[in-house]
Amino acid sequence: MTALLTIIVLVFILVAIWQMVKIFDLAQAKNENSQVASDKDNTMNGYLMMGFLAFIYIITIVCFVKWGDLPLLSNSASAHGPTIDNLMVISMIIIFIVQTITQFLLHYFAFKYKGEKGKKALFFADNNKLEAIWTIIPVIVLAGLIIYGLSTWINIMGVDESDDPLVVELYAQQFNWKARYAGADNSLGKANVRLIDIDRANILGLDEADPNAQDDIITTELHLPVGKPVLFKMRSQDVLHSAYMPHFRAQMNCVPGMITQFGFTPTVTTAQMRETPQMQEKVNRINKIRVKNSEPLVAKGEEALERYEFDYLLLCNKICGKSHYNMQMKIVVETQEEYDAWIKEQKEFKNSLIN
Repeated sequence: MTALLTIIVLVFILVAIWQMVKIFDLAQAKNENSQVASDKDNTMNGYLMMGFLAFIYIITIVCFVKWGDLPLLSNSASAHGPTIDNLMVISMIIIFIVQTITQFLLHYFAFKYKGEKGKKALFFADNNKLEAIWTIIPVIVLAGLIIYGLSTWINIMGVDESDDPLVVELYAQQFNWKARYAGADNSLGKANVRLIDIDRANILGLDEADPNAQDDIITTELHLPVGKPVLFKMRSQDVLHSAYMPHFRAQMNCVPGMITQFGFTPTVTTAQMRETPQMQEKVNRINKIRVKNSEPLVAKGEEALERYEFDYLLLCNKICGKSHYNMQMKIVVETQEEYDAWIKEQKEFKNSLIN
């Protein structure tokens, strides 16, 4: 009932505003109201355009000084990460240069060629030279970016099987991740969502009759050995998800009914990343905020917020439902010895089933 009354009140308010606008228009009907801009209007608009141009440049400089810490992209932790960062930086530099020049020309010409009494506009119906210039230059620049981008993408996606990459499946479902390691044979067993049997703890639908599935290992935390190529096979149980690992510059959609893949080589361990000055500064800044936000909680007798500690994360980069924000999994990059010790502690699929 309250909602209905609210809607009715809003309708009446809108009707009242509409009637007031009509009354105002009728009151102004006898006044001279020319739609043609005068020299004064044109001059004012010309100066306003220059003022807005100055505002754009000033706010850009302020943003660079206050928030433009260089490098713009850093902390990549995969072998291909610097190449991705380089491509992004080149694109941003080109965009910045083009934007700076075109915005200046747009606003300056609006000021220089503003309408004035007795002044006749000079225009060209066509100019083949100008049209060739502003067509050829973007074509060359964009072609260069596209070729560079395609080359980078091919190098990233061309996982060399001769390098004997570690094969890991990332299994997405609303709203969590599971990782499945291929085991000693480094070959993932067959799986199908129709084979999921919760009563037997077959949560990923592995084919229990497939020999390659017997030594597979299912975990809720992703461990990767540093310097070892990793080939990820990705599945989704329900809707479209996206496996996003920002520090590794890696992202690939997880599509129901098909297997997608992405590969990279981690180059920085979790411990090493935690020791970088930039990461320590970030952690300290976050923890200062948490301490401040904990004060009213402690005053109420509640527990303080936990201290933040950096970890690599696997995130979902598709809005997959109401708990999408909570869909993440911890990634631990460690030495080969640490990885081997961890993997030995995990249960193989054949030993995890409930009979």
